[in-house]
Amino acid sequence: MYRSLHFIKINWIEVVDNNAITIFVVIPLAMKCIIVDDNKMARMALKQLVSQVPGLELLEECNDASEALDILNSTQVDLLLLDIEMPSMTGLDMTRKLGNNKPLIIFTTAKTDYAVEAFELNVVDYLVKPIALPRFKQAIEKAQETIDSNKQEVKVEEQGFVFVKDNGVLKRIAIDDILFLEAMGDYVKVHTAQKFHVVHATLKSIEEKLPSSKFIRVHRSYIVAINKIDYIQEGTISIGKTTIPVADTHKSNLNKRLNLL
Repeated sequence: MYRSLHFIKINWIEVVDNNAITIFVVIPLAMKCIIVDDNKMARMALKQLVSQVPGLELLEECNDASEALDILNSTQVDLLLLDIEMPSMTGLDMTRKLGNNKPLIIFTTAKTDYAVEAFELNVVDYLVKPIALPRFKQAIEKAQETIDSNKQEVKVEEQGFVFVKDNGVLKRIAIDDILFLEAMGDYVKVHTAQKFHVVHATLKSIEEKLPSSKFIRVHRSYIVAINKIDYIQEGTISIGKTTIPVADTHKSNLNKRLNLL
């Protein structure tokens, strides 16, 4: 699994004028990646790209998915640069095999044919060979943004609450009190059992700050708390007395997240 935190904190003690002073230094960790591609020339091209991105460290290069799986079982990896068309096991099949325990994945392939299927597997990006350096850097930046978002998510879950600005007043809301969120133009309604709060923000920006383990997007205008769902019937969700539509594009992901018997 990829790491949710990308920094280490080192501290040591110095004595100045007989007083002990604790000094903290925060050092960013490199994003550790492996290349998986059965084509040697393609691996060489990717190694060259990796070498030109500060903060990106190449751990290994593999010529098939099985070799990469062995490395993932024993090594902490943040990012896979993964080819799709490989013998024995394709990059798509490998991604499915990893399931929720996969690191971040950027597909690197010679064809555009698999793009839709790839993004359904929740990968970071899809790069078509030959890959230009600016496009590669853009994909790595997206990966870093995902890691940063996960760090924020961990912080929110540990705190157990968020602050929202409602009518100019900052109000504290417990994460577990949120039932669902509803987009209303340039505003979002944050619904709790007692009332709703109106926030000037986009639904996407709020979604990025909420713990994905507890919330799921079910419609372009709705995010719901998974443990607040009472029942699902004929393409709708019921939470208390509120009925919320489920868009066809989100049904598959919703079904995967539900604890079905």
